[in-house]
Amino acid sequence: MLLALGLLWAALAPARCLPLQPTRDKLLLVSFDGFRWDYDQDVDTPNLDTMAAQGVKAKYMTPAFVTLTSPCHFTLLTGRYLENHGVIHNMWFDTKTGLRMPYSITQGINSWWDNGSLPIWITAQRQGLKTGSIHFPGTKAKYQGEEVYKKLVEPLLFNYSNETNWRESIDTAMEWFTAENLDFITLYFGEPDSSGHKFGPESTQRKTMIQQVDRTVGYLRQRIRESGLEGKLNLIITSDHGMETVIKTNEIHLGNFSNFSFQDLDFELLDYGPSGLLVPKEGKLEHVYSVLKNAHPKLHVHKKEEFPKRFHYANHSRITPLLLYGDPGYVIHGRYKVQFNKGEHGFDNEAMNMKTIFRAVGPAFKTGLVVEPFESVNVYALLCELLGISPEPHDGSLEVTKPMLRDPTDPTAPSETTTPGGNGSGSLHPAIKLPLMLGLALVLGCWGGVF
Repeated sequence: MLLALGLLWAALAPARCLPLQPTRDKLLLVSFDGFRWDYDQDVDTPNLDTMAAQGVKAKYMTPAFVTLTSPCHFTLLTGRYLENHGVIHNMWFDTKTGLRMPYSITQGINSWWDNGSLPIWITAQRQGLKTGSIHFPGTKAKYQGEEVYKKLVEPLLFNYSNETNWRESIDTAMEWFTAENLDFITLYFGEPDSSGHKFGPESTQRKTMIQQVDRTVGYLRQRIRESGLEGKLNLIITSDHGMETVIKTNEIHLGNFSNFSFQDLDFELLDYGPSGLLVPKEGKLEHVYSVLKNAHPKLHVHKKEEFPKRFHYANHSRITPLLLYGDPGYVIHGRYKVQFNKGEHGFDNEAMNMKTIFRAVGPAFKTGLVVEPFESVNVYALLCELLGISPEPHDGSLEVTKPMLRDPTDPTAPSETTTPGGNGSGSLHPAIKLPLMLGLALVLGCWGGVF
C-alpha cells in the first residue's frame, strides 16, 4: 500500500520536490601480490581466518594467463582476458626498435594500458562515483584522457615490505572514504610476491611475510570499524597469481641449444620468468620454430596462431609470431643466465601453485561461506554489481559470484544499514526502494513544499 502511495505521489509531486537518494555501500579492493592460494595453511592467520568466518572464502581463484602482475591486475579491473585488454606483459616493448621498459616505467606509459578496455575506476566515475587507488597496477595511466580521481603511485625503488608504509596506506584509504567520501578504492601491496621471489615460496621468510600480511588485514579491519564503515563498506582481498619454486637443474637455456642462433631473431623478450616472445627475421620463422620445438622437454614453443585457445592470450596484435613458456618451475634463460630468483610465476594458470586467494566480507556478502574455485575474470562483474554501475563489455559473468551475495528478499537478512541489494544500495532493490523513499519523503512534508 505504501509503495503504491509512493508511486502515485511521485507522479503528482511538484517538479521542485526532489526524491531522496538511496544509500550506497562503499567498496575496497585489496591485492596482496603473489599470495598463493595455500599460503595460509602453513602459517597461523587469525585475521584472515576471522574474515573468512564472517564472510566468503573461495577455495582458490584461477588467474588469467600469462600469470604476471600487471596483466592479471588489469584483468581484475576490466573483466577481460589478456588478448582482449592488451596488457600482455609487465614490460612495455617495441618489436621494431627492440626497446623494452621495466615494470615501474611501464606503469606510466598510457598507450600500454589504454587499449579500449576501460578499468572500473573510469567506468564508475563516468556514472557519478568517486574512486581512488593506492599503488595498484594501472593507476598511473590515463584512459581516454581520464584518470583515477584520487591516486598514489609508488615511487621508484619502493620498499614493498615496509609494514609502516602499509599502515599509512590503509590510513590514507580510510581518510579518502570518510573525509573525501570516495565510493571505491583499490589498494595494492607488493608482498608476499617479493619474498616469494627472493627466498622461495616454501621459505621461512615467506612464512614470516604472511604473518605480516595477516597483521595488516587485522589493522585494516580495525581501521574500518574505527572509521564507522563496518556496516557500510564491502571488503575484497585477493591477489594476482601464486608462486612456484624455481628448479635449478636441467634448466632451459636457449643460448645453449644446438642449431639455434639469436642472429635469426629481430626481437626477443626473454629472461622474464618462464615466458618468452620472439620475432624471427624474415624467412626464419620455420627454422627457429623447428629448432626450438623439441629442444627441451620442459619448453613449450608455439606459433601465434597455434597457441592453446584456453589461455586467451595469443589473439592480440602485440603478441609476437612465436611464443614460449616453461613447465612449472622452469624459467627460460636467453643469451646469458641472468635470472636467479628462488621463486617465480608466469606459468600455466592451471598449475595449482599459480592459483591465488579470494576473500570478501561486508554487508553485501553471506557469512561463513566457502565457494568453489572460479576465474579472476569474473571479479569485475561482481565489483560493478556491488557499486551499482553498468559494466563495460567483459569476458566474465556475474552468475559465477552471485551465490556469494545476500538475498535482499530474504526475511532473515540483517537490516538495511548492513544488508545491500545486488548494487550495494540497501536491503531493497532501487526499483522498489527509490519510489518507497520518495513516498515517505512526501508523507513527511514534501507535498507541502517543506523540502
